[in-house]
Amino acid sequence: MNPVSATYRAVFGETERETPPERPPALRILACGAVDDGKSTLIGRLLHEAGAVPDDQLAALDADSRRYGTRQGEIDYSLLTDGLAAERERNITIDVAYRYMSTPRRDFIIADTPGHEQYTANMATGASQCEVGIILADAVRGLRTQTFRHAAICGMLGIRHIVLAVNKMDAVGFEADSLDRIVESFAPVAKHLDLEVVAIPVSARLGDNVVTASPSMPWYRGPTLLDHLERLVIERPKPVGDLRLPIQGIWRTAGGERLYAGTIAAGTLSSGARVRTAIGGTEATIRELIGADGPAERAGPGEAVAVTLTPEIDLGRGDLLHAGGDAPACANHFAAHVVWFGERALFAGRDYELRLGTLTSPVTVTAIRGKLDIVGGALVAGTQIERDEIAICHLATPGMIAFDSYSRCPATGGFLLVDRVSGETVAAGMVRNALERGSNLFAQKLTVDRQARESLLGQKGAVLWFTGLSGAGKSTIADAVERRLHARRKLTILLDGDNIRLGLNRDLGFAEGDRVENLRRVAEVAKLMVDAGLIVLCGFISPFAADRAMVRERLAGCPFLEVFIDAPLEICEHRDPKGLYAKARRGEIRNFTGIDSVYERPIAPDLHLDSSRYEADELADRVVRALIERGIAT
Repeated sequence: MNPVSATYRAVFGETERETPPERPPALRILACGAVDDGKSTLIGRLLHEAGAVPDDQLAALDADSRRYGTRQGEIDYSLLTDGLAAERERNITIDVAYRYMSTPRRDFIIADTPGHEQYTANMATGASQCEVGIILADAVRGLRTQTFRHAAICGMLGIRHIVLAVNKMDAVGFEADSLDRIVESFAPVAKHLDLEVVAIPVSARLGDNVVTASPSMPWYRGPTLLDHLERLVIERPKPVGDLRLPIQGIWRTAGGERLYAGTIAAGTLSSGARVRTAIGGTEATIRELIGADGPAERAGPGEAVAVTLTPEIDLGRGDLLHAGGDAPACANHFAAHVVWFGERALFAGRDYELRLGTLTSPVTVTAIRGKLDIVGGALVAGTQIERDEIAICHLATPGMIAFDSYSRCPATGGFLLVDRVSGETVAAGMVRNALERGSNLFAQKLTVDRQARESLLGQKGAVLWFTGLSGAGKSTIADAVERRLHARRKLTILLDGDNIRLGLNRDLGFAEGDRVENLRRVAEVAKLMVDAGLIVLCGFISPFAADRAMVRERLAGCPFLEVFIDAPLEICEHRDPKGLYAKARRGEIRNFTGIDSVYERPIAPDLHLDSSRYEADELADRVVRALIERGIAT
């Protein structure tokens, strides 16, 4: 405190001369909740009454309200954030709309996110960068499933401070009982998710308790929405203090030196610092650090840099450099929260593409440990995860990868799952922890390998994967191929779908999840038999492209032919050698391919055989010729 005169102290008091408190950092706010609960209207009202809307935008808002507004003669504040034409015409939020606001006390960044279930991915994207969540609840309709889902996503992404804004209080006569009922219903979930909740009754349309206290709710003595946000103290979790530098690319300098480039995810980097690779632990020194403006001595989180190392080490895109004692985890098996966006359900055993920071890797969902009951807040058993559900899953990669838990470092702990066939992003995930059981297993190098066995047998091992509808002729053609190969003195084995299910896979049914596991086991068995030098013929409907891609991936490194036995459904149903179509039509068999379960035709099979036009023996001869051309059956 600066010294002041006694007269000044008597008139103004000591505090008038104190150094003003430091302005808190900008608050990143998420606005979410079920559709039509009033998120956009609330944020628009908040922006307007806080003086964050310029005069020209207000004039445009007045015009837009007359054109798109839902209430004749009133300003529709939702139009300030619903920027897309499709949103305005349908009165919903589709994309994430970001708005910036500043008051004398604080700066704000507000993400208005969509409420519809099909846009949950957009909501999670907005939430990933926020520190406090405003969850809207309709005072008339109360809490809904999407309200609880958004609360769960907030909890998963580390948002602990929640404002439960009970909107449309004007529609319930501003009665306190409406607020009490909603707060009571929300309390169990908030407790389970460890959320700190402040409930504020508001009317976004009329402005009650948004910026100024509501005269219509004298019973409410808490803060207004803006007052609460201005005064909210966020205890930011301690970030990873040590360096994390994911490598994005490798270039060469004019002098031929390797230049390793990436964006610092955590910690600081300085010229001359010692760093090491997360996988392998190779050490090197930063010889030169280059930032956006040229050579630099130091760089921090979020800065794009390029470095030269002494000595030069072998790195590639997806590798991770770190420094300090707080090392990232290195494993090939980990547990994660997964928010599923895919149209088709998630099952254990399916393969995807993992995108974690700059790393891209194949990944298999090895187990579904449970899914979140978003209303009750508990973890419940489940064998499949539907769209917009949240689950805890175990995932495995072929090789070791480096990562942190999401709560520790989102940049190295958050990931996406991509369907390897369609290229669609099907999930967002947050790493929880590494799983040790996969880290201590190592492939044993065998003295007698596949090539040695093939040399002894005088043949090459291979897999022929026959796919097609039931009744298309897979088993018949595969059997004819095996007879021809046997006549050529080739050692073969035929894995037929029914035979496998009568033995190895007798514990599996025909639900989609069981089908995935059925093919996974068959692929592993086929791989062992190929290693023995056999020609393996597999006859399975395998109706889904993703599963056939999984089989091909697991058999990478050995000759593999996908043989599509093609026949129209009506011909297969007319043949119906086992009477299965008739049973499916009568409802005695469920999930039967072609009737109530889809068959995804192969787009580019190695062999496409039309069994409706040619006899089985002729098609078998074509398969054998293909094997001879590939040097498999000589």
